[in-house]
Amino acid sequence: MQHDPVLHSKTLGADIRALRKARGLTLQDIADRLGRSVGWVSQIERDLSAPSVTDLRHIAKLFDVPVSLLFGTPQAAADEAGYVVRAGARRPIGSGDSGLVEELLSPDLSDDFEVVHSTFQPHSRIGEVVTRPTQEVGYILSGKLDLIICDRRFTLTPGDSFRIKAEPFEWINPYDDPAVVIWVIAPPVY
Repeated sequence: MQHDPVLHSKTLGADIRALRKARGLTLQDIADRLGRSVGWVSQIERDLSAPSVTDLRHIAKLFDVPVSLLFGTPQAAADEAGYVVRAGARRPIGSGDSGLVEELLSPDLSDDFEVVHSTFQPHSRIGEVVTRPTQEVGYILSGKLDLIICDRRFTLTPGDSFRIKAEPFEWINPYDDPAVVIWVIAPPVY
């Protein structure tokens, strides 16, 4: 088992805390599920201790997020950290398996919402109906995307926007071009 601490972003602890709170879990819940002490989890959340790669894998699995979300991004300039996310420094989120490539536009997960740059590949679909305890708003930048919200199908084109309020939905891009969407989710789910 590997115990070497890994390099991580300055927001790792805040991101883990945000993920824990978004899922309604306590420090004790996390400690129990990871087989660690509450003090260890607390130190990770306060960036007083750095988890190993193995620990990060376990934490990612517990929250059902890709481990890449926890590895952080290239360091921002000191005067930009927490304020600006440069195009080349976005953190990838999600697996990309269904044809959806997502990048976090928010500096971290500690806000009451997250902003995501989503690219839906041509001829892709989520493959399942999703219901999340969130309010979500999206804006179509390019391409076309079909959303099915509460069994109603909508075809969205550039300049269109939408809202989903804890309702069942799925997405489909049956078209020949990628669809690019800015997606805002509250509270954060990644």
